[in-house]
Amino acid sequence: MTLRLGMVAGEPSGDLLAARIIHGIQGHVDQSRFEGIGGPAMRAQGLDAWHDMRTLTVFGYVDAFKRLPSLLNTYFDVKKRWLGRKPDVFVGIDAPDFNLRLELQLKQAGVPTVHFVGPSIWAWRYERIHKIRAAVSHMLVLFPFEEEIYRKEGVPVTYVGHPLAQVIPMQPDQAAARRYLGVDDQAKVLAVMPGSRSSEIKLLAPRFLQAVQLLTRRDPALQVLVPMVNSERRLEFESLLRQYPVPNCRIIDGGYRAPDAHSEGRSSARAARPAAWNVMEAADAVLVASGTATLEAALFKRPMVISYVLSPMMRRMMEWKSGQARPYVPWVGLPNVLARDFVVPELLQDDAAPQALAEASWKALMDAPYGSRVAERFTQIHESLNRDTPALAARAIVEQLQHGTG
Repeated sequence: MTLRLGMVAGEPSGDLLAARIIHGIQGHVDQSRFEGIGGPAMRAQGLDAWHDMRTLTVFGYVDAFKRLPSLLNTYFDVKKRWLGRKPDVFVGIDAPDFNLRLELQLKQAGVPTVHFVGPSIWAWRYERIHKIRAAVSHMLVLFPFEEEIYRKEGVPVTYVGHPLAQVIPMQPDQAAARRYLGVDDQAKVLAVMPGSRSSEIKLLAPRFLQAVQLLTRRDPALQVLVPMVNSERRLEFESLLRQYPVPNCRIIDGGYRAPDAHSEGRSSARAARPAAWNVMEAADAVLVASGTATLEAALFKRPMVISYVLSPMMRRMMEWKSGQARPYVPWVGLPNVLARDFVVPELLQDDAAPQALAEASWKALMDAPYGSRVAERFTQIHESLNRDTPALAARAIVEQLQHGTG
């Protein structure tokens, strides 16, 4: 008997998470088939991709409104397919606006639904718990504090740890990463990561580049590495780089790439990584947009400066949609949320001025005792998240065959 799973992931981070889950399920089930929406990492593990994940990669309400026809076409297509031929289990990875709607329809039709990566109800819109309870048969959460929240609200839940904590080494190898990227061992290196969405590049990259211009005046030898997730983001960033030129700046291409079957060894493994991982491992510090990349930088034990800027319209829409002017918790960056402390600075909105970003980045680059303290805190976070996520998630997903929709 073949286990047939429907899966939907909508962003590069979800694609990587889902690929690990597919691998875990393949270790638990002799024959399995995966179909739905995903990216290159999921396809490399055998996903029959009906639509590419870029169909769902939108940022906020304005972008979603602009792309509403495409989103609706994709939603109705996959819903029709799965209601016509029901999967044994459906697994939605993040993308809550899309997946929770789909999960509700499938659960009502008798399909067990698993949602992997809990929406951040601990920060915004706690009332979404009611929609989650109606739509989700079982939640898989990445962070230990989330388990208590969902259990209290009567939602079946399993804390599975974060899969990145397994695949990112506990002890980063900066020298090897620098050799791979061709970076001098003695150089001071700043990773600049303004985000993977077009709107993030537009709003953050000019501030980041102006901050780096200030840094290079203080240290003309500073090396700057900028990973780009795809060619579209690279073109957008290069346009801004021409406006705000930075010496010694290299753009490193690539999201996930499947390993080359004809190459071997550690170099091949590095080539299969997201480019951002090699950049962060090679760097001394990271200037980064708030999001999953902040957690990755923490797992690589790098001091960082977290920043984010929303357009006035986006900010008003978020406040209107959530009924909140700010998150319930005082932190935005995931490393700080997990530490329950401002381990690294967060410069948001008007505070994300080039001078402030430069000063905070200089401290991250140059203050070695501070960097050691940050690395120690991040090691504690890494240890708390390091579980056998693929096995735990696969077990919970397969168990839904026995438990049904709940």
